[in-house]
Amino acid sequence: MTDGTRNILINREISWLHFNDRVLQEAIDRSTPLIERIKFLGIFSNNRDEFFRVRVGTLRRMLNIQSDELKINFDPEEILHQIDKIVNEQEKIFTRVYSEIVRELANEDIHLIDESRLTPEHGMFVRNYFNENIRPLLFPIMIDNINVGTSLMDSSLYLLVDMKRKDDSLEENQAIIRVPTDTVSRFLILPKEGNKEYIILLDDVIRYCLSDIFSFFRYDTFYAYTIKFTRDAELDIDNDISKSFLELLSESVKQRKKGLPVRFVYEDTLPQRLLKKLIKKLKISEKDNLRSGGRYHNFKDFMSFPHVGPSHLYYPFMPPLPHAELPLNRSIFEILRKKDVMLHFPYQSFQYIIDLLREASIDPKVVAIKMTFYRVAKNSIVMNALINAARNHKTVTVFMELQARFDEEANIYWTNRLQEEGIRVIQTIPGFKVHAKLILIKRLEEGKEVGYANISTGNYNESTARVYADDSLLTSNQEITRDVDNVFRLMDSRFKPPEFRHLIVSPFDTRKEFIRLINNEIKNKKAGKDAWILIKLNSLVDDRLIDRLCAASQAGVKIKIIVRGICVLVPGLPGISENIEAFSIVDKFLEHSRIYVFCNENKPLYYIASSDWMQRNLDHRIEVACPVVDPRVQDELMNMIQIQLKDNCKARIISARQPNRYRRDSVRKKIRAQFGIYEFFKSSVTEKGSTIS
Repeated sequence: MTDGTRNILINREISWLHFNDRVLQEAIDRSTPLIERIKFLGIFSNNRDEFFRVRVGTLRRMLNIQSDELKINFDPEEILHQIDKIVNEQEKIFTRVYSEIVRELANEDIHLIDESRLTPEHGMFVRNYFNENIRPLLFPIMIDNINVGTSLMDSSLYLLVDMKRKDDSLEENQAIIRVPTDTVSRFLILPKEGNKEYIILLDDVIRYCLSDIFSFFRYDTFYAYTIKFTRDAELDIDNDISKSFLELLSESVKQRKKGLPVRFVYEDTLPQRLLKKLIKKLKISEKDNLRSGGRYHNFKDFMSFPHVGPSHLYYPFMPPLPHAELPLNRSIFEILRKKDVMLHFPYQSFQYIIDLLREASIDPKVVAIKMTFYRVAKNSIVMNALINAARNHKTVTVFMELQARFDEEANIYWTNRLQEEGIRVIQTIPGFKVHAKLILIKRLEEGKEVGYANISTGNYNESTARVYADDSLLTSNQEITRDVDNVFRLMDSRFKPPEFRHLIVSPFDTRKEFIRLINNEIKNKKAGKDAWILIKLNSLVDDRLIDRLCAASQAGVKIKIIVRGICVLVPGLPGISENIEAFSIVDKFLEHSRIYVFCNENKPLYYIASSDWMQRNLDHRIEVACPVVDPRVQDELMNMIQIQLKDNCKARIISARQPNRYRRDSVRKKIRAQFGIYEFFKSSVTEKGSTIS
């Protein structure tokens, strides 16, 4: 990248904070139903926690490295300062919006109350609930017994309890209690009073019952203050050659929970004497980002806010639609022999993937199933389908990415479970993550082996498939399936790269191929031909690809980018990126698909991919971009993109001067892309008369 272009890029951490600000905007937006607004506060909070655990943790480590050792073009200390400033401003907005939502919920007869507002009847209900369900889960640690760096777990919520006796006959004492939100709900719904709903948070349930925990100490006065650690999420994996990678990773995941603090948040009413005592005990320094806050933390729990109140407080129900090309009780293999099929989650049902695996598991002609996993659902039906296939004597091979951040424990569990069933599990290629989403099914037909494949932009996770917008290609195109088989050979042979004729595979060809496709548009434009590029992805960071996009813009190629998250490219700059438009859509579903379309002299080339345009996806992961060649499927993708390009309800414009400005149009008809796409697929089912219900 040229120095001139590099100087106008947005820092990736700052761009990510702009993305999370778009999430916060959904909580502010009064067109968002009220309880969905409070859930967006939970999503915002969860995102921010992960940001501190990963990105801020990385920046802190950079401060401990000599500057001449860092191959970066920014000052980590300056970026940390900017992060602190932005986060503080966002926190002020967050607090204001939460208070507004609580008041508006009260207007809907839904009351969030604390322990001081409990009626005697509610108080009795809370105490009974506490003694039956919560008390057995609480194991206080006396503050004098806290061990530095080991006692407080990452991202867990704690109450610091200050105990006194009114007659001063006992010296004051303090204890810390972990609020067990990983075991029970953060929210307790109290008995209704008429039409009024009452909800109390678990932290306040514990506050109300402190005397039941500590009364045997003879204290009679209790105060509780919220505290929370966020720790560095980086895994340090040692090189003990006597242990398997699975063992090393398991130990490292356990250590993550005790990683170095990158943020310590405490309730702003916490007395200074207690704060100083705790800081001294835990050896926390100012650089660990101490921050005072309100009474409640770990707002990620608000993502699971209880279902109360009337339907207008929620998004309209949008059940997954049947696919017009996949009628009920018909062999999926039979359909795929004739044509490709593209599934679009969550608009259409993920059940089709499970049906494909179920059919493969019992089909006598199927001899083998291969599959990759990055993030697995907790109670995975997909895994059970593979286990069933193995029990039916199919050869099942699974590549399990053990290093999927924050999903390591689930993936370790499923690795052991699959191996117990005799399934061959390929584990982790050192130095690389496998992020490709692939299924390959081999079937004997007329004496020869025929491949069927699924190439997806999203994980094989039935839970996230309900909210992540992804595209998933089913095909029996033998040129594609041979390449998919070669990807599995790549993983199995420990990085002896085979030749790929149709798929674009990282870390070998992705950057090079997309640069070639961009350069082709530049060449065509200079020759006076039509030239344009459509890009839909989650993050745009890679400086070499950005450099070519800017070169294409300068040549007059029109480029439209739909980017959910990080976008370090600044569009619309005269002489640099003036032919580039970029915007982001944040709405009911999480935009997760990656689609790339190139004009190619009006014979467009379409690709779906598992990879974003980030260095890690291009250089340090095994990723797959797949050409989409079926004209019907191409039309589906283009229709979806065009609907999104017209969004004037939930689209935000990406710019340097005014990031996250809504693209609103008072003249045109309102177009809300996700709802428009749902209606598009709904109408296609009606037109083709699918029998699925």
